[in-house]
Amino acid sequence: MDPLHLGRSAVERRAWEEACTHLAAADAQGELHDAEDLMRLGLSAHLTRRDELADSAWERAYEAFVDRGDVLAAARCAFWLGLVLISVCGAEARGTGWLARAHRVLESAPRDCAERGYLLLPDGLRELDVGNPAAAHRLFARATSIGLRSGDADLATLGCLGQGQALVREGEAARGLAQLDEAMVAVQAGRVSPVATGIVYCAVITACQQVLDLRRAQQWTAALSSWCEAQAGLVPFRGQCLVHRSELAQWRGDWAEAVAEADRACRWLSDPPDAAAGMAYYQRAELHRVRGEHDAAEAAFQHAVALGHDPHPGLALLRLAQGRTSTAAAAIRCTVDRSSSGRRDVVDDVRAPRPRAELLAAAVEILLAAGDVEAARSTCVELDGIADAMGTGVVRATAARARGAVSLAEGRYGPALEDLSTALSGWAVLPAPYEAARTRVLIGRALRSLGDEDTAAMEVAAAERVFAAVGAAPDLAPRGSGAPGAAAGLTPRELDVIRLVAAGRTNREIAEHLVISDKTVARHLHNVFTKLALPNRSAATAYAYEHHLVQPPAQDGAAGSGPTCTIRSMPAGRRRS
Repeated sequence: MDPLHLGRSAVERRAWEEACTHLAAADAQGELHDAEDLMRLGLSAHLTRRDELADSAWERAYEAFVDRGDVLAAARCAFWLGLVLISVCGAEARGTGWLARAHRVLESAPRDCAERGYLLLPDGLRELDVGNPAAAHRLFARATSIGLRSGDADLATLGCLGQGQALVREGEAARGLAQLDEAMVAVQAGRVSPVATGIVYCAVITACQQVLDLRRAQQWTAALSSWCEAQAGLVPFRGQCLVHRSELAQWRGDWAEAVAEADRACRWLSDPPDAAAGMAYYQRAELHRVRGEHDAAEAAFQHAVALGHDPHPGLALLRLAQGRTSTAAAAIRCTVDRSSSGRRDVVDDVRAPRPRAELLAAAVEILLAAGDVEAARSTCVELDGIADAMGTGVVRATAARARGAVSLAEGRYGPALEDLSTALSGWAVLPAPYEAARTRVLIGRALRSLGDEDTAAMEVAAAERVFAAVGAAPDLAPRGSGAPGAAAGLTPRELDVIRLVAAGRTNREIAEHLVISDKTVARHLHNVFTKLALPNRSAATAYAYEHHLVQPPAQDGAAGSGPTCTIRSMPAGRRRS
């Protein structure tokens, strides 16, 4: 059979690699003249990531439609080429030119034709880009109506997608996500073309990530992955949707897949350069950070910055992991303040490269490590507001854990345990095993402070099994026994502070001895408590003796060689506060 017929047959079977090969061969033999065949070549080339071949085929198809006087087909061809150039290839100038051409050829077409509805879609996207979601929603609603009236599934689905995106931008996350679900149902029913399916998929996953609706994102990713696997050679994942696949794998605890997806995103989005390349390198940096690969994380963050992507909150958290707490605190404060300027309300969070909820959660962690409990508490208030506005599981669990961590730092162990338990339930439902494990560590600290050593040990052991499974090496650092202070991540100054605490010195006395301020002593002491998962000074004193950071007190009145003290408090974890 000749290449042309083989190519047509492959398109019918949705074997895109085979279709592109045969149709390209037919074209090389001079057999591809029909506009529909050129459209088939453009489609199969686009779906197998041969963008130049796809553009050329669609341009020739447009000319062929014009030559035979098929205005509607020519306009539709110009629309798809323009939309793909803008939304997939990032070639905005060329894409806009093709959309203008589609408008021109439709001047003599019926006013109620479906093709005019298609041209409402780019107008709606422009309104979204300039921050006018209400106007965008009206345009997308008109497009949907035209699509339903004309029986055009692609137009109706893309219009429904746009309405969902606009509602999310307006702060109506629940209604918007319901619209996105409706668009995905149409895709699953097989009523939508492959190009439209790819656009819908990426847009839905992006919207879910913007409001941190992890469950929806995971469900639709699984559904679309199955759809893709059934079509040989299909490469539907483009732009930031590639990065989101890595993020989703990380959330569900499959860090090996997350790394593979991040590496693929960095590779594909860098050749040729894509606007989402900086996001890809940020995600790679985050994976290195949580696995304790600090040098690799540093390099990836630098690459992300060079590509125009904000490196925070990830870089600030890296500085915290490196023991550079003051640097981390300064960076996160600056980033939170900068992102606050010009924001009208929490609705603006969905426009940020990283949701503000993530930024605030990192700020709470860093501010607590820096000893600024008051600032951490005020940050929690804003995070709670975002959780109420978005209403998604991840944000609610994040806010609950942040409240629990602050209460823990304030010594309010009962309220801390309540909030942390709420957070743990949220992570379990999603599921997000790593985040659940991090929450279990805090629960263990709260339980230990309330005197329940047995349950605390079980919580920490459960967390450590998850850390080992996903490869979170830094989280497996000793938590209060079996390691000297330096190995547990204490800085030299923090070692000085814990030794003086063990000697019975007050914060004022420690400040005078080390020639630093009381506030700096409090910050160092808080860092010690956080790094070693210790609830109070008594536990820190016990730790110092257990790990030979100080000499034991002299017995029977004998003189000691260093600072001595008598521990009058109960052992760590047995004193109720």
